[in-house]
Amino acid sequence: MDRFTLTVTCNSRIGIVAAISGYLATQGCNIVDSSQFDDLDTGKFFMRVSFISEERADQAKLIEGLKPIVAEFGMDAEIHDATKPMKVMLMVSRFGHCLNDLLYRWKIGALPIDIVGVVSNHFDYQKVVVNHDIPFHHIKVTKENKPQAEAQLLQMVEQTGTELIVLARYMQVLSDLLCKRMSGQIINIHHSFLPSFKGANPYKQAYERGVKLIGATAHYVTAHLDEGPIIEQDTVRITHAQSADDYVSLGRDVESQVLARAIHAHIHHRTFINGNRTVVFSASPGSYASERMG
Repeated sequence: MDRFTLTVTCNSRIGIVAAISGYLATQGCNIVDSSQFDDLDTGKFFMRVSFISEERADQAKLIEGLKPIVAEFGMDAEIHDATKPMKVMLMVSRFGHCLNDLLYRWKIGALPIDIVGVVSNHFDYQKVVVNHDIPFHHIKVTKENKPQAEAQLLQMVEQTGTELIVLARYMQVLSDLLCKRMSGQIINIHHSFLPSFKGANPYKQAYERGVKLIGATAHYVTAHLDEGPIIEQDTVRITHAQSADDYVSLGRDVESQVLARAIHAHIHHRTFINGNRTVVFSASPGSYASERMG
């Protein structure tokens, strides 16, 4: 049996769910997981359906057969092969906690992605990456060569068929042009002290102010720095007995976990951009195990 994921975004109307479920039934497909959300504020409808083709239906034919329904309801709809891992490019600078965490999750099968390469503006993690049999690409970035550096990055994206870029603590600001070209396909992670503690040593600044909560935010990258639609967030509590080094250690842990969860949601097509926000469907207990191993 073949597994597929159908994602739908359109204006809310009566009959959408019935049309989709009826179509899948006529194609010999069995729905195993379905989530939907009607945004009453915007009038938008979002739906994700995971289904199995018991008759080994062809993906292209399923897409073709869906076109009349897409036209009738004015849908943005896609059918994805759930057995095919998404092609992901990781980018990192000099903080390696998120990169190492993602490589470990990928290695044990907890994050079913196809890592097509790791790009860095430094050589710090070249050996780590190469030891995982993953291509490492060094792209030096300066004020003078930034357009050329991004052109080189885009060339790699096209050559590898990259579907998602993950900024695993990559400390260079991407251009507006790149953000727009890869809209909805770049995920970033950062601490949640912004805008209070900017610049260097934000955890030290937080420690000196006696902050009691450390958090992390994973979001889609837009032309507005650190203001893209949020996918995942989490926090960890701090007490007066903990040191500035504890702040850093706990902050790195929560950053790694939040980024991994955001990527997991994206690669399984559970995230939908809804203006400045996102709709993120949770994995049901029955579907998580199969998603874990792709």
